[in-house]
Amino acid sequence: MIVNQTQELARIKLQNQLDAAKTQAEKNKLGQFATPTELAKDILKYCIKFLPKDKIRFLDPAFGTGAFYSALLNLFPISEIDEAIGYEIDSHCGQEASQLWNKTRLKLNIADFTTCIPPEFDAAKANLIICNPPYIRHHHLTKYEKLRLQNLTKKITGIKLSKLAGIYCHFLLLSHGWMAKNCLAAWLIPSGFMDVNYGQQIRDYLLTQVTLLRVHSFDPKDMQFKNVLVSSSVVWFRNKIPSDNHQVEFTYSGSLTKPNKSQFISVKALKNVNKWTNISQLNSKINIERQGVKLSELFTIKRGLATGANDFFILTPEQISKYKLPPEFLTPILPSPRYFSVDEIEADALGNPILERQLFLLSCDISKNEIQFQYPSLWEYLQMGIKKGISNRYLCKHRRLWYQQEYRKSSALVCTYMGRQNRLKKTPFRFILNHSQATATNVYLILYPKFELEDIFNKKPNILRKVWQILNQISLDILISEGRVYGGGLHKLEPRELGNVPADKIIEIIPSFKSFAQ
Repeated sequence: MIVNQTQELARIKLQNQLDAAKTQAEKNKLGQFATPTELAKDILKYCIKFLPKDKIRFLDPAFGTGAFYSALLNLFPISEIDEAIGYEIDSHCGQEASQLWNKTRLKLNIADFTTCIPPEFDAAKANLIICNPPYIRHHHLTKYEKLRLQNLTKKITGIKLSKLAGIYCHFLLLSHGWMAKNCLAAWLIPSGFMDVNYGQQIRDYLLTQVTLLRVHSFDPKDMQFKNVLVSSSVVWFRNKIPSDNHQVEFTYSGSLTKPNKSQFISVKALKNVNKWTNISQLNSKINIERQGVKLSELFTIKRGLATGANDFFILTPEQISKYKLPPEFLTPILPSPRYFSVDEIEADALGNPILERQLFLLSCDISKNEIQFQYPSLWEYLQMGIKKGISNRYLCKHRRLWYQQEYRKSSALVCTYMGRQNRLKKTPFRFILNHSQATATNVYLILYPKFELEDIFNKKPNILRKVWQILNQISLDILISEGRVYGGGLHKLEPRELGNVPADKIIEIIPSFKSFAQ
């Protein structure tokens, strides 16, 4: 039986009704984001050339209303489908889907896939698994759930996932126990597994325990799901140990059937790179296995400080005057980069940044009793913070003194931590030359020079300026390859990722510094 248009329209109508019945917060918590019809079809179409000759034994561990099952029935006659099994944890969705497909061969289990036991014999296992697993981030999993899932995935694959792994990672590894020999699998998952540290175990699995066939990364600006700021990928693999010379196809942007970019990379090369996004996004001229000095060998790179309550601890001169706050507990701090367009910040005689928007950080290291008797105006201001619940916020209540900030000294070089690329802004990252004594919040990465580099900068400001210019000339492709990208084209760099950026050109202008970097 080929599913007709009427039945697919009924499925879409059901999906819309189910979506409308839940708030966005409920969808986020359950990780329920329906697969678009055309995308489901394209994923199944690509499977055709890799499917085994046997009749199809289909499995979808996160069935929903059955977008993939509908695509399966649309592309294959019923005579070629031996069985079709689905699992759906949402009982309401599962019951409605069961009624929708009750005249087909589907066996839909209303159950949590992660609690179900896979078949013992190969003949009873699936030879085609297609899934868009729940996108539930680790924050929504209890400690018990994380431990249970970790133990299960380790039992089935020998791999213990990080506690930071989302549930989609567990779904992917747990399905290994349901795969027959040579089973074909296609997974629609967040692209983050190619970047983040907790994705390393998934990448290892795809390179060692199965034969990875293709990875398609959608353009981050082309979000596949509404109201979800996450970029998506489709991963195809076969349940077979890869050969030594196996090559994986990486495609990027466009559609699955007509990608904008395509290239093949050997499994051996993939094992030597930390991130996979640079393979599909970067210019082929960039060497995947870059050698030489890295920024982390010249700079200690730290995220700026997190106050836990910027609106309370970061103040304007007008607010400082209004509340009569003592200057000895105030430090200049850079405003968010969106408030200024210059990339070089000059300083006044007091070391404050010369910017239209001037801000100061409140931080005090003396006891409450001392404050109460020596600085009554500061005491009154802190009482306002207590009444507003500032002192009970997570970061504040875990400090020795809730009103004392972590220490981040100023630095001559800072980098914006995240941003978007558009017509007006060619790069999402800006390296800023800071001549002031201002510290920075966690929207910046702070570069502290190592060894004698700081002394060189102090004695030879022209060297500092050249280094700053070199940093701003770093290829955007390189920065993006080390960082990560989210839905909507939001780029982000963590300290360690910025530290991996090549620094050979900096060494070239400081020959005497080579020995310190080695």
